[in-house]
Amino acid sequence: MNAATKLGSYVLGLAVVFGGALGVGKAVGPVGAPPAEDHAAMAVPSASASAAHGEHATAQVQDDTPGGLQVSENGYTLNPLTPAVKPGEPTDFRFAVTGPDGRPVTGYQVEHDKKLHLIVASRDLTTFQHVHPEMAPDGVWSVKLTLPKAGPYRVFADFAPTGGEGLTLGADVSVAGDYRPEALPEESRTATVDGYEVTLDGELTPGQSSKLTLKVAKDGKPVTDLQPYLGAYGHLVALRARDLAYLHVHPEESEKAGPEIVFHAEVPSTGDYRLFLDFQHEGEVRTADFTLGAGERPQVPEPEPTSTPTGHGDDGHSH
Repeated sequence: MNAATKLGSYVLGLAVVFGGALGVGKAVGPVGAPPAEDHAAMAVPSASASAAHGEHATAQVQDDTPGGLQVSENGYTLNPLTPAVKPGEPTDFRFAVTGPDGRPVTGYQVEHDKKLHLIVASRDLTTFQHVHPEMAPDGVWSVKLTLPKAGPYRVFADFAPTGGEGLTLGADVSVAGDYRPEALPEESRTATVDGYEVTLDGELTPGQSSKLTLKVAKDGKPVTDLQPYLGAYGHLVALRARDLAYLHVHPEESEKAGPEIVFHAEVPSTGDYRLFLDFQHEGEVRTADFTLGAGERPQVPEPEPTSTPTGHGDDGHSH
């Protein structure tokens, strides 16, 4: 992997996302919405504009395209209302999801103990947060976020509107300052966090369901009393390097509270992936992270040797 280069400025691009346990996205749309001063002042697209946007987005979908390439799907749009934050400062991050009628959605189904799950990751995949915002009666969500460094971030909203299918929508958020992206961490199968050691066994096979087993230990001893977190003993999120394709999976049902947590994940392509495991023990949620490759990498051919001319024309004469 190449070392990261210092960038004085950057342009945020759309991330490719593919669907997980709570929803699969399939449409393409613009990123973000203009900020609002307060809940009442939030600019919301009209129903006709929203419908037209949805038709245009759906027309761009390819059957073989990984899901979630979008800020909008099926008439639902993720609208960040706090598009920029300062590094290291707690920020009240606000957003809304507008529905096919152009109004903020207020009815959600409870999935894994929450109405909406928000995933936040830096584009260099060295920062990750899984948080759960609160919704006001007007449909505006808010959560206190502290993003540690300058640069581009991607937020993913996992939810299911009342009476509708699960969706995963994504949008970009910027943190002002001097952006110094870090290199992707090397491939690893062991992670340490707060005295816990988590090991990963299994392979990612593109286009196939892959079994991944994660084992949790503390002070060298297996942890057999993991606590349920959001209705499960663990939650795993995989993000594909470079484009942040997104997969949210959940473990097999088990009566055993550790040390093993078994997942089944399917990735769409070869490449490097970052895996983030949330688990709860002794009343605290911790996150273990891994880098794992999927499939065989294509071999990059060595450049052909070239000769350097020694003079003018083909006769080889020089000054």
